[in-house]
Amino acid sequence: MQRIPCPERDDWRQTAEQCGFDFYELDGERYWDERAYYAFTIAEIELGIEEPTAEIEQMCLELVGRVIADEALLRRLKIPQPFWPLLAESWRRRDDSLYGRLDLSFAGFRDGGRAPAKLLEYNADTPTSIFEAAVFQWTWLEQAIERRIVPGRADQYNSIHERLIERWRALGKGRRLHLAGMTAEAEDAATLAYLADTAAQAGLSTTILDIADIGWRDKGGFLDLDNNAIALAFKLYPWEWMFHDAFGAKVAGAPTQWVEPPWKAILSNKGILPLLWQMFEGHPNLLPAYFEDDPKAASLGPSFVRKPIYSREGANVSLVADGVAVSAQDGPYGAEGFIRQALAPLPDFGGVFPVIGSWLVDHQPCGLSIREDASPITGNRSRFLPHAIV
Repeated sequence: MQRIPCPERDDWRQTAEQCGFDFYELDGERYWDERAYYAFTIAEIELGIEEPTAEIEQMCLELVGRVIADEALLRRLKIPQPFWPLLAESWRRRDDSLYGRLDLSFAGFRDGGRAPAKLLEYNADTPTSIFEAAVFQWTWLEQAIERRIVPGRADQYNSIHERLIERWRALGKGRRLHLAGMTAEAEDAATLAYLADTAAQAGLSTTILDIADIGWRDKGGFLDLDNNAIALAFKLYPWEWMFHDAFGAKVAGAPTQWVEPPWKAILSNKGILPLLWQMFEGHPNLLPAYFEDDPKAASLGPSFVRKPIYSREGANVSLVADGVAVSAQDGPYGAEGFIRQALAPLPDFGGVFPVIGSWLVDHQPCGLSIREDASPITGNRSRFLPHAIV
């Protein structure tokens, strides 16, 4: 694994805009950054990322079954009790999942060593950056080969787009797909538009609407703005927020199939990190982790990462070294409690720290994305860099 500086395409901004990628800058700062790329060997991809991702996913699915059967664990994860039957029924039916992203600390196979990737967290419910991962970095690779920015035989670990189309074919079953989220947010709107495009390529009819525009009719369930029933809904909106919304209590009684399904509310919770460690202690791809009020948390010593049970984009995460918070992100989270996770220092490439995003579609690993920052905590302003297999 190398970080290789390279020239950027002169026309990359125009290319981005033509693709509908209009949030390549955030608050005047680069979000997409192709002044360098990360290069991997095929062994690093297959053995270092793909195989561990598949194994972690199976451990996570095993964990869901255990949590569903144990009210104490549901309570530990701060999932509201009225929704426990909804999660249990969703799991019993094995409601279909579309996608997810594991965030991993991985430094590649350096100096002949093979240090394993470590799970930092699982973005299981509403992962974004999928358009950049599936489409725009592939466009970069094709043009970078043409312009001799990368070696002519370079490849990319990336079948995300094709897998999404295949998955929508299985999920659609002749129904219209409604895609809902916070459409005023540029990244969310672009993510919804991209997923709608993949669904359309799979033969589905689609409607995009703001989450606030979903209506309700007694004995009819959830409706769109044209009073059409919503049979199949993709939501770019977290389950933990839905549980507290006005219509949240109506989810269990409605015929709508949700993607991601209710049982994914378990895996989108940072509390799975100590539960995974409890179930699979010593696994090479896991880090020691404990709930903060667990006396065993003291075994981590004075250096650890502190994460809220519910959190997004690195908010309220702090990196503690020798008892002092040396890096921290502000945010609104933490009321439900915190977990502590052993430090897994991200690789340092000259003052920037990359996190590997390992994508799954239908529970199968199929691609990666890389976010880097000058801070060892990845946040919503961290840059996205492309990758290549060389």
